[in-house]
Parts: sequence; structure tokens; C-alpha cells
Amino acid sequence: MRTIKWVALAALWCVGMQRAGAQDVPYKQGILVDEFIYETAPFPSCHSATIAETNDGLVAAWFGGTKERNPDVGIWVSRKPTGGDQWTVPVEVANGVQADGSPRLPSWNPVLYQVPDGELQLYYKIGPKPSDWEGFVRTSDDGGVTWSEQKALPEGFYGPVKNKPVLLENGDLIAPSSTEGDGWKVHFEVTPDFGKTWKKIGPINKKEDYDAIQPAILNHGNGTLQLLARSRHRAVLDAWSDDYGKTWSPLEKTSLPNNNSGLDAVTLQDGRHLLVYNHVLPPGDKIKGPRTPLHLSVSEDGKKWYAALILEDSPISQYSYPSIIQTSDGMVHVVYTWRRERIKHVKIDPSQLKLVEIKDETWPTASSKSE
Repeated sequence: MRTIKWVALAALWCVGMQRAGAQDVPYKQGILVDEFIYETAPFPSCHSATIAETNDGLVAAWFGGTKERNPDVGIWVSRKPTGGDQWTVPVEVANGVQADGSPRLPSWNPVLYQVPDGELQLYYKIGPKPSDWEGFVRTSDDGGVTWSEQKALPEGFYGPVKNKPVLLENGDLIAPSSTEGDGWKVHFEVTPDFGKTWKKIGPINKKEDYDAIQPAILNHGNGTLQLLARSRHRAVLDAWSDDYGKTWSPLEKTSLPNNNSGLDAVTLQDGRHLLVYNHVLPPGDKIKGPRTPLHLSVSEDGKKWYAALILEDSPISQYSYPSIIQTSDGMVHVVYTWRRERIKHVKIDPSQLKLVEIKDETWPTASSKSE
């Protein structure tokens, strides 16, 4: 018995040392949980994850099927109940099966939003391609266990196209959106009543301006908003509003590179801003680059950014299309595509992040001085 006890203690000590060692690895400080939401699933490919906090725990969604654009691609959901250490088995909750019997269409880009003291909303798109899709929504009153019937958004409205809506101090819920049919254009869809009525702002850019899609919103307070967007211009683009998103400055390049892939951002409770993205400058003069590594940066003003985390750095495949939130306990949660095969979830303590200033668009080396 004594031998068994010492073996058990030694094993626990080893686990503890591994966890402590992980915190000493450059650009890993602050990561508390790093896990797959599922190991196996009835679909071979997945993409475009989203996450929300409910009264019952975390809920994640993504699209999955044979391959992006295939008609069998649907919207799948998994939950991690409060106090639980495992995610539930993924369940398909929406798809493009047509009521009139016409051919099934692929589903795209789910976005979850928890109405304060209200329903959980799931926005998604159905259509053959991004330039020809329609927006839909389903709601849940039990934290994502069961869902309402599908409801179409008003004609010409798509809901949040990739990243979460943001509730403003004036009571408006502003959904960042975009279109890809006649050039890449950013617009916003605003609802004062959590989806009962909608109005559109924009597009804020013209065809001859910078191409941008899939914006994320940072809230600087007192009506000042900043958008960060994916682009075809080798850089993350941004624009600013000082009137709760009613009008916007022209899109401009930031000091951060973009590989023509999705990003997401969140404003923390302490006022800092987090951006999760591929800090990748495409090679040569190309407009598209690898979707690896996957990084997290921090800023106090949305202009000067500091390197904080490298979530994935394998050269194999891609790690992309992240979604980021801060939960009521102050922790940060990120979900993202892992090699188009699975969905990854990472829990982060933002108070433990070690920051290094990003200069000249270059991610700092591990030997750089931390602040």
C-alpha cells in the first residue's frame, strides 16, 4: 500500500511540474485549459466556431459536413455545463434542408449571442456561396439544449456575419457584418430590441476602397467604437466611430499583418482590448498567406499592440477563424478551427499574460524583454 501511495504522489508531482513548466514556455503564460471540444464526430470537416456564455455554462457552435460549400454542411452545437469538465456530444441544430423539396444548401458561419437575462440566439447563413446566402436565426431558452424553429432575417439582412454582436451603452445591439458579391464591403446591422426590428448602417466602404469583410467590434466607451477587419491588403484594417456606430471613418491599414483570414476581438472588463488572429504577412506581394501560427495580442488603445500568446504554431495545416469572449468570472475563452478536423477551446487568465511590444509588424522573438 505504501508503494502504491508513493507512486500516486509521484505521478501527481509530475503532472504539477508539467503544468508549471507550460506556464514558463514563451507565449503560453496565462493558458489554463487547452482542449478539443470533441474527439470524433459524424462529419469529417468543420470550420468557423463561435462561443457564448449562458446561465448554464458555455455553448459553442460551428459548421460541419463533408467539406465547406457541400450541401450536407450544417450547424452543430456542443455545451460545457457550469462545473463540468467535458463538452457534450455535438448535435446538429440547423441545416439547409429546403421545405419545398428543392436541393439542400450548405450552412455557414454561425454566431452565438446571449441576450442579457434572455434567450440565447444563434445566427447563421444558408446558401450556395457567401455572395448568395440568406440570414437566419434560432433561439434557445434553456442554454442551447433545445432550439426554436428557424426564422428568416429581413430581406437583405444577414446578422453578424462571423463575429459576435456588441451591446452598446445606448441600448443598441450592433452586429458587425459584410458582403462579398460586388466587392468586399463592411456594414452593420443594428437592433434596439434584440432582433425584433433591424436597421442597416453602411456599407462604410466603396468598391474602389480597401476590401474588407468579417469585422469585429471593440468598444472604447462613450460611443467610441473601433472595427478590425480581414482584408486583401496584407494588413488588418480598422475604422473608428464616435457616435455609437452611426458614422465611420475611412478604412485604413493598421500595423498588424493579415493573411486574408478571419479574426476576432473583445474589449475586456478592465478596458484592455484583445485580438486573436494569424499574425502572418503573406509572402512576397501575395494577398493570402498561411493560416498558422494563431496569435493573441493586447492593446490599451486599439493602436499600439503587444504580443501575448501563440495558441498554435505548427506548420501543419491551419488554425483559423477564431471567436473570443470574456466570461462573467473574468476569464477569456477562445474557440477556433483546428486543421479543419476539430474545434479547439482555450481558456485564458488575462491577468497572467506577459506582454511584448510588437514593432515593425514583426512578432517579437521569445528572447524579447517582457513588460
